[in-house]
Amino acid sequence: MTSTLESLQSRLQQGQTTCEAVVEQALAGASGPAAAHVFTRLYPEAALAAARHADAQRAAGVPQGPLAGLPVSIKDLYDVAGETTLAGSVVCRGEPAAQADAPVVARLRGSGAALIGKTNMTEFAFSGVGINPHYGTPRNPADAAVARIPGGSSSGAAVSVALGLAVAGLGSDTGGSIRIPAALCGLVGFKSSQGRVPRRGALELSRSLDTVCAMTRSVSDCLTVDAVLSGAPLAVAKRPLAGLRLALPQTVLLDSLDETVARAYQRTLSRLSAAGAQLIEIPLAELAEIPRLNAPGGFSPVEAFAVHHERLARARDQFDPRVAARMALGAPVLAREYLDMLDHRADWIARVTQALDGFDAVLSPTVPIVAPEIEALQASDEAFFKANGLLLRNTFAFNYLDGCAFSLPCHAEGELPVGLMLASVRDDDARLATVALALEQALAAA
Repeated sequence: MTSTLESLQSRLQQGQTTCEAVVEQALAGASGPAAAHVFTRLYPEAALAAARHADAQRAAGVPQGPLAGLPVSIKDLYDVAGETTLAGSVVCRGEPAAQADAPVVARLRGSGAALIGKTNMTEFAFSGVGINPHYGTPRNPADAAVARIPGGSSSGAAVSVALGLAVAGLGSDTGGSIRIPAALCGLVGFKSSQGRVPRRGALELSRSLDTVCAMTRSVSDCLTVDAVLSGAPLAVAKRPLAGLRLALPQTVLLDSLDETVARAYQRTLSRLSAAGAQLIEIPLAELAEIPRLNAPGGFSPVEAFAVHHERLARARDQFDPRVAARMALGAPVLAREYLDMLDHRADWIARVTQALDGFDAVLSPTVPIVAPEIEALQASDEAFFKANGLLLRNTFAFNYLDGCAFSLPCHAEGELPVGLMLASVRDDDARLATVALALEQALAAA
């Protein structure tokens, strides 16, 4: 099952398959060798019950939503009633079970989705790489010959969709945790504006940056899932690519591109220009300010340390050492320094929002490199943190902006996956979705 929702719904309507058959196939795949380390828990009985219910409703002519009876995976960051939320860690074992589903999990259930299982992730969602020393690291399906990282922190979510085991993977995005794995695995990821989807019931990493969102196989599918998660579908109208004003920042976002990414990005820009888009280079020098303004510590370490300091004091030796080291960076940050960080960010957002006025979207590579090999990053802290910094660099800029962003596949057949990021300012989700649909159509036609 590597179909979009639209094509899968067509097959269901024509009687070519059933939801039960789709879910059975997904569950069989989830237990197979290609899906090693993808899921931390499966829900076979509940998923099959949801599928059979959807089939019965369809047979009776009862109207259904587009996710009804179809497999959706849930990142192990979200509360499911009666379970302890582990968030990719062993430290949380033995902590109280959740009393209720997270609102987004409840909304997926309410849509009729067949929740197939919880997916693996970077411990406490704190890296863009996707390596997990406790539960193993899902292998990126894009390369059959070399074991490459899937990207993180929503690693299992991405691989579940890439393998066709789920039509959508519920994840989260604090510094790129939806868009990075989407880019590295050849999927579409949508990071909505932070306030669009409720975060309650998601184990917190950084309250200033955490965003609840998902990845799928198409922009339209992302919008379908977003409508369920948010409870408020975006008002998206189709618009031609011709005439769209797309900003191309020249500061930071194009630094250190590897050959595959640079080639795919330039090829994509040429196609968009030929289709009539107005591509306008701008400096956006404010991007170079982020490391200074996000210091000392950074929002993620400071806020993650506040959430996890008791766990660190109790069981630091049970943490992924790389995650513990990053959290510890938040320990010495003073309250006045944290307040300065908040003020600096608010001023920066205002300046960048003004600089982007008049543009329909910002374009850049989602990440500057293709997926590195797992073994090399497991073996070396230096290689790990270098890769992590590169993977997060471009995506984090738009979390810092509190903006919205998509990652679209833009690689050619036979190349490792490359993502094209299009982004905009806070609460511009509907317009950005319109641009994403136009870009996706142009790239498909090229």
